[in-house]
Amino acid sequence: MTAAGDITSITGRTTDTQGRFLVTARTNHFVSDARTGPGEAVGAGELLLSALASCSLSNIQLHAEERGSGLTGGRAEISYQRDPQDPTRYTYLRIELLLEGVDQGEADILVGLFTGSCPIYNTLRRGGHVEVAARVQEPLPGAA
Repeated sequence: MTAAGDITSITGRTTDTQGRFLVTARTNHFVSDARTGPGEAVGAGELLLSALASCSLSNIQLHAEERGSGLTGGRAEISYQRDPQDPTRYTYLRIELLLEGVDQGEADILVGLFTGSCPIYNTLRRGGHVEVAARVQEPLPGAA
């Protein structure tokens, strides 16, 4: 876990398969497929949803423990719909949480604590600043 102000980064690279990418986060490696890929590996949009699921559940679990809420389990179902008029964006992101071992009042408090503390949720909700830069790399000698 990183502290506030720390920079976190991952790397991704193309593979020999069109639409398939190798992603590295710290020492973890995984394959991701784009819409143009084989469709066998997790897609970019699914990775976004996975980040929201992980952030929501980890925040809720932490806050429940701090509060002594009695939370015994949780499930996050995250979905999006691609905008039919503008395929470059999602019409919505929906987070549905099922929390076990707490009453509705405590569940609402825990969800409020999650939405108040998750940087992934808040960046998406507020529309965070994104920068894009490209550099050109010369092919390695002997590379086709």
